[in-house]
Amino acid sequence: MHTYLVGGAVRDKLLGRPVADHDHVVVGARPEDMLEQGFRPVGKDFPVFLHPRTGEEYALARTERKTGHGYHGFAFHADPSVTLEEDLARRDLTINAMAETADGQLVDPFLGARDLEQRLLRHVSPAFVEDPVRLLRVARFAARFAPLGFTVAPDTMALMQQMVRDGEVDHLVPERVWQETRKALGEAQPSAFLRVLRESGALAVLFPEVDALYGVPQRAEFHPEIDTGVHVEMVLDMAARIAPGNDVVGFCALTHDLGKALTPADVLPRHLGHEHAGVAPLQRLAARLKVPTEHAALAEQVCREHLNAHRAFELKPSTVLRLLTSLDALRRPERLELFLAACEADKRGRLGHEDDDYPQADYLRRTRDAAAAVRSEPFVADGLKGPAIGEAMAAARVAAIAALRKPSA
Repeated sequence: MHTYLVGGAVRDKLLGRPVADHDHVVVGARPEDMLEQGFRPVGKDFPVFLHPRTGEEYALARTERKTGHGYHGFAFHADPSVTLEEDLARRDLTINAMAETADGQLVDPFLGARDLEQRLLRHVSPAFVEDPVRLLRVARFAARFAPLGFTVAPDTMALMQQMVRDGEVDHLVPERVWQETRKALGEAQPSAFLRVLRESGALAVLFPEVDALYGVPQRAEFHPEIDTGVHVEMVLDMAARIAPGNDVVGFCALTHDLGKALTPADVLPRHLGHEHAGVAPLQRLAARLKVPTEHAALAEQVCREHLNAHRAFELKPSTVLRLLTSLDALRRPERLELFLAACEADKRGRLGHEDDDYPQADYLRRTRDAAAAVRSEPFVADGLKGPAIGEAMAAARVAAIAALRKPSA
């Protein structure tokens, strides 16, 4: 029985990156052997165990065979005769198909270390096409490693395009699409996720609302990048810069301009009312992928209100209060922060505007604090009751916001 460190832990050690998870493969063992040593079983489809002290995962070496469409269309075989190389051969990318012995020796049958040096995301074998989730994973790894110069190997991209043509991507379950997308939105360069999916053809299948933005022009004086799809890529990367790892802000960035794909051709490059037109396609996308409620709800707010955030200094105090109330910002200031991060990403996600200031954010924070400082107690003490208290508080909050606009404020 031999145990090896495998996968991302080996890859990230070679890249000099922090290692988050330590996964292991056990060769030459039976489930009974693991149980006798105190390991706790957790695998449903194949034998995976947790170490009794460290809690790290130890999986018995296994092979897999395609039996049907989609992520679940596989039969797994695990027994002591399965070799380490056979186990590594079933993995998606060469950089994830390396192992390390107990004494630190690298086992690299598919030249993953070479591809790390060459900054390539390359498939291990032609069996790559059997699992459509691998296409999403490649796009997600592109989002993670694009800042290091990684690209998808041409032969791997060709396989991904074949998977789309063959309809294999159509069998992806919504939960898994969202799981991989959510991770990609939290990576360092989410735009690479979109570019890889688009080049493979999968973006049009999985995210038609986003794919439709490419080629849609915007007014050059406001958007020097012109193409709306390119703008969304820039906003995604700016969101990752402003709110690193926050997939809620990332989802808001991804969906904030969906309405621009619906602008009539005779109106282009203007997009009047796109912030309202974008709500319906956003809702369809969120429902189809079973996006969490909080992600979808805040994304709707960003879609509908991002232009109001940009012109915050021009809004009437009553309109500012309506915006804050719609965000539930008086009770949940953290929600305002997520909203402002997404709006700032939109404003700075434009060619040549990456380092612009966004004073609207601080102004809206101050208006929130001023409005939240208005309490009900004085009005109750004055003898007001029922709806009259709420009306008086709203008027006081509007006045408090208006006071911030005065030069003496």
